[in-house]
Amino acid sequence: MPIASTLHPEGVSNDEFRAAMSRLAAGVCLITAHENPLTPDGPGGEDIGMTATAFMSVSLEPPLVLVSLREGSRMDDLLAEQPLWAVSVLADHQVQVAGRFSMKNRISDRLLFADLPYVRGEVSGAPLLTGALATLECRTENRVEAGDHTLVVGRVLTSALPSPDSPPLTYFRGRYRHLAG
Repeated sequence: MPIASTLHPEGVSNDEFRAAMSRLAAGVCLITAHENPLTPDGPGGEDIGMTATAFMSVSLEPPLVLVSLREGSRMDDLLAEQPLWAVSVLADHQVQVAGRFSMKNRISDRLLFADLPYVRGEVSGAPLLTGALATLECRTENRVEAGDHTLVVGRVLTSALPSPDSPPLTYFRGRYRHLAG
């Protein structure tokens, strides 16, 4: 017997909403930040990463972007304290990276970054993937609670195009996809 989906007062169910939104193709990004050490003389801080498909440009003047984070996630908690973060726009050959950083109940982020080629952002200190289509370093300008997510608006401080001619990785109908040429 199927489990009934939650029906909201507006009349749409969670399943209906999820099905409709899965038809919106999205680019795939790796959002990263560097968590500072707990104490000045303690062990070094840790790099944190998460896959995001809810990422977009907001403004050209000033250059602003927005990422949607699940409320209470490790990245949401970190960006509530740490204003600097980074974005790597993933190329289609980086599908394993997207899957790795989207796993629930995953191993430590330190192990997830272990074999990835990246450079450390000069402003944010966060990992920037060397094979990405584009990379951005950002500083949080605003945080907005929105249902079970937090919308984080960031001012873009740096941008680069490490591998601009690669095809993009996309997400459509619940799966990572490659664009047909």
